[in-house]
Amino acid sequence: MTVTIIGTVTARPEYRDELQAILSRQVAPTRAEGGCINYDFHVDAADDCVFVFYENWRSQEDLDQHMKMPHLVPLLSQIDRLLAKPVEIRHLRMIGNPAT
Repeated sequence: MTVTIIGTVTARPEYRDELQAILSRQVAPTRAEGGCINYDFHVDAADDCVFVFYENWRSQEDLDQHMKMPHLVPLLSQIDRLLAKPVEIRHLRMIGNPAT
């Protein structure tokens, strides 16, 4: 079953540019993961310190494996310094038919 999440990452203002660079570098390797359907990176239109990922994964196992990938270490190893609050992850369940 496909897993859809929205991850929200809020930077401390003084580390905003550093965090954006770290997050940007994880996009290409994440998209190359076998279980990744899509991994889209956004910034909130009203708050430049808020970054949002819209992600679809083939399965929960694929998402769990993603969280162990080495390209996430630069973020995870500095999370307390860079973030203003904990990462928010919202799990979604599709109730309609996917777009074709």
